[in-house]
Amino acid sequence: MFVASIDPVATGVVTSLARPGGNITGFAGIHADLMGKRLELLKELVPGLSRVAVMAHAMNPGNVEYLRQAEHAAPALGLKLQLVTVHAADEFERAFRDMEASGAVIQLDDVLFTSHRGRLVEQAAKKRLPVVYGFREFMEVGGLMAYGADLPDQYRRAATYVDKILKGSKPAELPVQQPTKLEPLINVKAAGALGLTIPPALLARADEVIE
Repeated sequence: MFVASIDPVATGVVTSLARPGGNITGFAGIHADLMGKRLELLKELVPGLSRVAVMAHAMNPGNVEYLRQAEHAAPALGLKLQLVTVHAADEFERAFRDMEASGAVIQLDDVLFTSHRGRLVEQAAKKRLPVVYGFREFMEVGGLMAYGADLPDQYRRAATYVDKILKGSKPAELPVQQPTKLEPLINVKAAGALGLTIPPALLARADEVIE
């Protein structure tokens, strides 16, 4: 069983969310409107925002669903997207140079980025680029904002599937679940360093505000 797989269909882990097939099921890390919400947060936070860079690990097949969502949501928000890809951590500086012309960045979820979160947050601060991340781990090293699945909640829900499987349920017959709890997190100090004022309505919606 998997927990927080970015897109188990795109990566070929399961046949479909409703009918996983094979001998595996679990919990996906991407929600149906995740990217739309991330774009909305940036639009609300950054005055006059018109262009957002999307930073992606070039080798991650899960990017397909992320990009589909972003491309669907961007026009309604008056945003244009700039896709910037990297293959390895030594390309981070080049990527941020490429993204300087955009007013903000969405970083797609990937283990490469999580593993080097300190370097990425440092580059964002250096280039004075507002970035929305997927996990609270980025907030712990000074990131501006995160919006994504509450992973502890995912693991608690996964325990119910473990119980069902141990009692005889077949994984193939248990549909893959999407996140039910998404947590917006905001770092006030990081916003101040970028010269951004967080709107009161945005602060009120945050699950956690880091001072």
